Amino acid sequence: MEKVNIKLSAYESQLVDQAAIKIIQTIKSAGTKYSGPIPLPTKYEEFTILRSVHINKKSREQFERRTHKRLIVLKETSKELMNKLEKAELPAGVNIEIVVRN
Repeated sequence: MEKVNIKLSAYESQLVDQAAIKIIQTIKSAGTKYSGPIPLPTKYEEFTILRSVHINKKSREQFERRTHKRLIVLKETSKELMNKLEKAELPAGVNIEIVVRN
């Protein structure tokens, strides 16, 4: 019996949640057992950039990028379900990673 991990990530949490809802609707229509969406830790990246390169070194801008992630675990799969998941239309900006485990 194979388990499948579906990992969603995006910079906006609303997009990740919308994608998770669409995937869960697809899974429910196939009648497959699943668990999730499980919220994973948010990755924070901070950048500091000089406003003026040659003058006023003390003048800087700080930016932050957050990557929100969700995990959905399928307990059993079929080829039809995997084809539906690969063809699912997700919001732009959402990265999906599907990993099959034994």
